[in-house]
Amino acid sequence: MRHILIRAGKVTIRARLLATPTADRIWNALPISGPAQTWGKEVYFRTPISQDAEPDARIVVSKGEIAFWPDGDAITIGFGATPISKRGEIRFTSKCNVWAVAIDDVDQLRHVYPGEQVSIIEAELIGDSKTWAASTKLRDKHIPSATAMCGAAALCPSVDESGTSG
Repeated sequence: MRHILIRAGKVTIRARLLATPTADRIWNALPISGPAQTWGKEVYFRTPISQDAEPDARIVVSKGEIAFWPDGDAITIGFGATPISKRGEIRFTSKCNVWAVAIDDVDQLRHVYPGEQVSIIEAELIGDSKTWAASTKLRDKHIPSATAMCGAAALCPSVDESGTSG
């Protein structure tokens, strides 16, 4: 199973990749980063990746689903209503490919401001499968250290996949 860490400002969210062509493309491009943009309760950032809409691409997503917006070559995470949402939904401007699912609460993204750097890196589970760290598998590109991704501690906080502290 493939896992990532998403860091935006002071927020770190763990996520599990799905088995999709978009997930494969993003995984192979890691690490990636860019300045955050916001639109209602959505945080997104442009990437050097291009990917066509997949057959199951959609405009409305569920909270915790991480998507790729083909029309903007951007990774997007909705955590609530956007300016065009109808009651109780997370609606993007056009169809997006869902490629990952957040393990941690995406409501944390309300603390991310436009211009803050968003980074996505490969992560690995350590020991008891409740502790996460930046992967030690080096790629050709620069990978931020676990300390840079998770704050002062070298490992991310221990949280089980239900999102509760453990």
